[in-house]
Amino acid sequence: MTGMSQFLSSLNNFFFVALPYMALAIFVIGTIYRYRAKGFKFSSLSSQFLEGSQLFWGTVPFHWGILTLFFGHLTAFLFPAATLAWNGHPVRLIIIEIAAFIFGITVLIGLIALFGRRVFYSRLTAVTTRMDIVIELLLISQVVTGLWMAYNFRWGSSWFASVLTPYLYSIFTLQPDIAAVSAMPWTVKLHIVGAFTIVGLIPFSRLVHVLVPPFHYLWRPYQRVIWNWSKNKVRSPATPWSLQRPRNN
Repeated sequence: MTGMSQFLSSLNNFFFVALPYMALAIFVIGTIYRYRAKGFKFSSLSSQFLEGSQLFWGTVPFHWGILTLFFGHLTAFLFPAATLAWNGHPVRLIIIEIAAFIFGITVLIGLIALFGRRVFYSRLTAVTTRMDIVIELLLISQVVTGLWMAYNFRWGSSWFASVLTPYLYSIFTLQPDIAAVSAMPWTVKLHIVGAFTIVGLIPFSRLVHVLVPPFHYLWRPYQRVIWNWSKNKVRSPATPWSLQRPRNN
């Protein structure tokens, strides 16, 4: 084996064996620690009161798109044989590919809107951390590589079920087999590395709120909110921070 081959083999072992286990360990330990030590910060820390109109055009397409893509990936991972059988019909396969690409574009549009909102609204910049920027840039790059794969390497749901699912199973069963993944195009490798990197950063970012979805909102009673300030004035991005205190305080 030549020096270059050894180097590439070492890179593959690091990115597809070491990195996944590091990311999963950090995810488990980090989320448990954050929940126990900083339970009140185990959320996305909503900024809707600071700016609401642009938030709608970012968060709605992002959440609908990312949930659809997530469950699409999860289905191919949990039911690879059923996925391949479903894709055996060309029309169904084409519908899945087109739908996944559309939802990918939807996620990208939402992320760009959310990122622009964080950068260009001064009221939000004040409450934006470096990790917020890092996570949003990573998510944007992850979606871009996903769209690139969908366009250049067609029928992704099929080769995901036949190539990536066995690799992921080998990781979770502690018997990593990276032979097939090592031969994949660099875009696919970058997408895999990006996914595990994001998983490892979840405990340190707003993404941790995916672990505590607010299902209790479905059955809790209505909450009454009383405003002491002008809603239009408070929500306006042009409003300075120095507002008068409410009259009843």
